[in-house]
Amino acid sequence: MSDERVDFGYQKVSSTEKTKLVADVFKKVASRYDLMNDFMSLGAHRLLKRILLNMSEITPTSKILDLAGGTGDMTALFAKSVSNQKNIILADYSRDMIGYARNRLIDQGFTHINYLVTEAEKLPLKADQFDCICISFGFRNFTNKELALREAYRTLRAGGVLLILEFSEPSNSLVKKAYKGFQALWPTVGKLLVGNRQPYEYLIESIDKHPNQATVKQMLEDANFESVTCDNFIGGIAAIHKGRKSFG
Repeated sequence: MSDERVDFGYQKVSSTEKTKLVADVFKKVASRYDLMNDFMSLGAHRLLKRILLNMSEITPTSKILDLAGGTGDMTALFAKSVSNQKNIILADYSRDMIGYARNRLIDQGFTHINYLVTEAEKLPLKADQFDCICISFGFRNFTNKELALREAYRTLRAGGVLLILEFSEPSNSLVKKAYKGFQALWPTVGKLLVGNRQPYEYLIESIDKHPNQATVKQMLEDANFESVTCDNFIGGIAAIHKGRKSFG
């Protein structure tokens, strides 16, 4: 990756610096990440992840990459749906999140999951191997989203699907205003639960700077994904984009 200036919240930093800063954010919150997710989404993220699973088209023999998999929520859902846990890779750039996920999933009885510490923009993985790649609330943190999409396309099998669940742009002005008011509470609650405001200040900024639904849809199409769709949830506060690698 070049060292072009990119967004880290409202700051402009080099690509290299953003990658390190994002890793530092998640190092600070790893142990309380799920608790804060429940608060910030009022529990809705769990329902949205089940919807994501239902859209994945996986079968018991599918090979799956949970990219930016965090503490392993989606990996756990996938692991209940496949016949061989070794067909799942949980990948994340944060070594702390990977460590927390591994311990959490082992405690749940998932002992054969594969783990990979990597940047989404340069996956050390062979082409044409996954039936499904899932990105759940991690896409906005990627340093180079276009390059990450190209990597996802490369590693998917023909006909495989990419799913992106992410915070997005509310479609209603009243919903947007109420959501902004609720977001203002996140740093204070983060300070109480995690002991640090900064990661949640960054989270608000990263959501605000994230491309809207139409832009993300165009990004997938530019990366050669076909049949790209976008479904809004909670008035557009979150959205799921889905694209398919061509059979050609």
